[in-house]
Amino acid sequence: MYEMTPQMMGQIYAMTILGVSVILATAGIGFSIGCGLICDKTIECLVRVPETRPTLMADMFVFTGFMGNFPFIVLAFAMWFLFANPFEGAFESVVKSLSTFCVLGVG
Repeated sequence: MYEMTPQMMGQIYAMTILGVSVILATAGIGFSIGCGLICDKTIECLVRVPETRPTLMADMFVFTGFMGNFPFIVLAFAMWFLFANPFEGAFESVVKSLSTFCVLGVG
């Protein structure tokens, strides 16, 4: 009774692409805000205590580098969702189990 249709698969891929775009946009915005805050606080500290410039600048570059890795990690997960799409197999198994229940007279 239940079977996979191309429309169902299209909806799965459309929702996956929508979710991936939201994930990537959020990662980009978070990275931008984080780098802005790091640089803001570094400049604020440099204005108050200029002697700490070498230490603060080194810390700023290290933490900005750590923050820069975050969007690439998120990008890797997003590409996994797009190309390996775990939702496709899960949905297909649900459709198969629903059809099995209807064949057996359970549903």
